[in-house]
Amino acid sequence: MPSLHPPNDCFMDYNKRLFDCITHQLTHFPKNDMLCAKLEGKWHPYSTQEIQNMVQLMSAGLLQLGINGGNLPVEGVDKIGIISNNRPEWLITDMAVQRLGAVLIPIYPTTNPAEIAFILNDAQVKMMFVSDADLFEKIHGLRHQIPALQQVFCFNEIPNAPHWTTLFRAVTPELLEKANTIADTILPQQVATIIYTSGTTGTPKGVMLSHSNIYANLMMSKDSFPFEDAPQSKVLSFLPLNHIFERMVTYIYLFSGISIYYAESLETIGDNLKEVKPNGFTTVPRLLEKVFEKIMAKGAELSGIKRKLFFWAVKLGERYDNQSTGSVWYQFQLALANKLIFGKWREALGGNISFIVTGGAACQIKLLRIFSAAKIPIYEGYGPTENSPVICVNRKIGSLKFGTVGPPLNGLPVKLAEDGEILVSGPCVMQGYYKRPDLTAEAIIDGWLHTGDVGVWDDGNIKITDRKKELFKTSGGKYVAPQPIENKLKESPYIEQVMVIGAEKKFVGALIVPAFAMLKKWAASKSIAFSSNEDLIKNPLVTAQYQIIVGQYNQQFNHVEQIKKLELLPQEWKVETGELTPKMSIRRKVIMEKYKAAVDKIYAE
Repeated sequence: MPSLHPPNDCFMDYNKRLFDCITHQLTHFPKNDMLCAKLEGKWHPYSTQEIQNMVQLMSAGLLQLGINGGNLPVEGVDKIGIISNNRPEWLITDMAVQRLGAVLIPIYPTTNPAEIAFILNDAQVKMMFVSDADLFEKIHGLRHQIPALQQVFCFNEIPNAPHWTTLFRAVTPELLEKANTIADTILPQQVATIIYTSGTTGTPKGVMLSHSNIYANLMMSKDSFPFEDAPQSKVLSFLPLNHIFERMVTYIYLFSGISIYYAESLETIGDNLKEVKPNGFTTVPRLLEKVFEKIMAKGAELSGIKRKLFFWAVKLGERYDNQSTGSVWYQFQLALANKLIFGKWREALGGNISFIVTGGAACQIKLLRIFSAAKIPIYEGYGPTENSPVICVNRKIGSLKFGTVGPPLNGLPVKLAEDGEILVSGPCVMQGYYKRPDLTAEAIIDGWLHTGDVGVWDDGNIKITDRKKELFKTSGGKYVAPQPIENKLKESPYIEQVMVIGAEKKFVGALIVPAFAMLKKWAASKSIAFSSNEDLIKNPLVTAQYQIIVGQYNQQFNHVEQIKKLELLPQEWKVETGELTPKMSIRRKVIMEKYKAAVDKIYAE
């Protein structure tokens, strides 16, 4: 099929640097709360002018310490690492580094020490910024393995660690002027960041993204979604800024005049939403699933008429179709459900949500229907780090279609290869993999980035069917795409996580992590005694119940896709324990190795 948006010479002017957002905001909508963080129990705002002053001082301080940048090839400029939670200091550091033409290397706080050492050595990181004492000690313990690393600064004040503000103290007017002069010369084509993607397998690869790559993506996204200039709006940020999705969207907010409030932690998101009352936020499906699980758990605690009304509303939501208004009777019931039940859901999110954008993995259609019915609009998007990252997104204005990731961004060339692989070209495609021209040549062929994702066209939208590398063939020669099966199974309130297996085997199996809160309530209703999760999943009545659950879903799959045997696992897969990537995708290879005994049991004769 020809590309939906063929390449042309009509691209917008993408000749801006990311740090130009400060000047843009000062010119068009200077704010008192450009960035906000909670300090000692109170929200502390940073104005646009304050941020500009701090960024300029920090860039001069970095210059004073010998950080070299400018418009040189990426190998010739200094690299600066950052490992931190989301906070204003993260973004201040990002823009201060950019203004010198140096390159920021962001790393997830949960990254294991061996991988951190690899990244810092591969990039020859000269200076590090960390958020707290634990991360400072983590890096300090690796310093003997990282010869290029000279200094480590901390955002929090802790003993025996240089505080990041010490950079400001030696700044002279002459040094400040020199740093500002360098900033004026930085070209949009200069690499702004190298983001190491661990993916689900293999050694991390450093994706090189220029200012113009990310700026093009943010402007296309701003135009397509659309994000209007909205100086009165605010958002809550909690997805790690180490991920290009949250970072790119952050620059959309800044160029649109939208205030950014940083959540204290993932555990406080609920409280922070009620305090900030944001207009929107970005997330990943796993977090939406957890929100929904909490809502359903609270609903299950209700009794009498309240319980009946709660589940009646949820059932109405499951039938919601944004492509059809439904009958007058359905509309009346839905309006009533919104008044009696769903209004409380919206209040729990702050009461002002006009958008939630989700990406990183496929979102359950069931959740999209229910939240949309509850007037909590969720827009699914898609794109890899290598494209800065967005390729497609459902629109606020237009025909949102559940189960798709929307149409390609306006003006972005996209096509499908003969095998269905999604290919993208244009100004957002990365500069390449750092020090890996071999991998770059494999990924970008004749100007087209091969994403490794497989999809189909659906009325101008793209529907992702699977990862090319995750497709597997049974011993009978039949191909199976695990993701659609996994997403369908996760619709069950009794299934927390699932991985479909069966490569080169006679049949398809599944490793399942039960939703233990729901399972324990079910077990109590059946008078099943247990002392631990391990004890519970070994009970024959429990395993039989999961066979029934999976059997019901099997009816929706082709014969070759149906799960013949399953094994229940006692612990949730987490980023910290290695089974999930930082964006909460499952690491199939890790899980296969870690639970080899369970896999062997499935396929034992």
